[in-house]
Amino acid sequence: MTVKGRKFKKVGVLKGGPSSEREISLKSGAAVAKGLRAAGYEVVEVDVLGHSLELPEPVDGVFIALHGEFGEDGQIQKLLEARRIPYTGSNPAASLASFDKRLSKAVFIKAGIPTADYEVLGPNDTLSLPYPVVIKPPCQGSTIGIFKVNGPGEWAAAFRDSLRYDGEVLAEAFIPGRELTVGIVGNTAFPAIEILAPDGWYDFTAKYGKGQSRHLCPAPLDEAIAARAKQIALDTFTALGCRGLGRVDFRLTDDGRLYVLELNNIPGFTETSLLPEAAQAAGIGFAELCAQIMEMARLG
Repeated sequence: MTVKGRKFKKVGVLKGGPSSEREISLKSGAAVAKGLRAAGYEVVEVDVLGHSLELPEPVDGVFIALHGEFGEDGQIQKLLEARRIPYTGSNPAASLASFDKRLSKAVFIKAGIPTADYEVLGPNDTLSLPYPVVIKPPCQGSTIGIFKVNGPGEWAAAFRDSLRYDGEVLAEAFIPGRELTVGIVGNTAFPAIEILAPDGWYDFTAKYGKGQSRHLCPAPLDEAIAARAKQIALDTFTALGCRGLGRVDFRLTDDGRLYVLELNNIPGFTETSLLPEAAQAAGIGFAELCAQIMEMARLG
């Protein structure tokens, strides 16, 4: 595979970053760089160490593999816009709307996208939703700081831990059912993946530990539900103003109702990551997936 006929030849891969997801981002960035090289690009790997951007040499465009703060929240996108360097993924506004779950929830409700009941709590607020609930920091990913709280006896410790990341906590009604995710590249939604986690709870260990979770791809779903999951994923992607790539996480109830949990605007590219797995099920190998995403890089 060569870069003949493509817009970009020499590209930068931004990885690492200052967020709590740095280690995951380093793995994603290394995998993306390998994939782009296999696709024929000249690649410069850039370990982003702080809240600034230093490119060691000129590039035609960049592939953003930064997870969490500074990567997914629109900050790095603003810097790249100012330098007029095309980049993968969503623009600053859509990145922030996807990253901050408080903003995402408001968009979901306005657009009529099915999502769990929720409330935002500060340090002195009390929960009014009935148990069980899921609590999470509004601006973290990779299941960091997320807890399922089954009753009042579990609340204080979980709330204190989740609160320390962002100063507020998003509490959601727990939706019993199956865990699904739908990856998107361009205008295409890939087949849904079902995630089978230990004890039915997809936390950090289940997500990143080898052998902890099983993925069923494509998910064994009724044809109508599979089609609806793809359509809701695309509707979510559009409502948030996203472009390039993303991954929409769902819960599916026993009676066939789908609820959107969140959209990841820079999903993982590690060896256990879901978007590359879904692309493979759609007949797109890893190197070609990286190339497709790279060629969609743009400004504005």
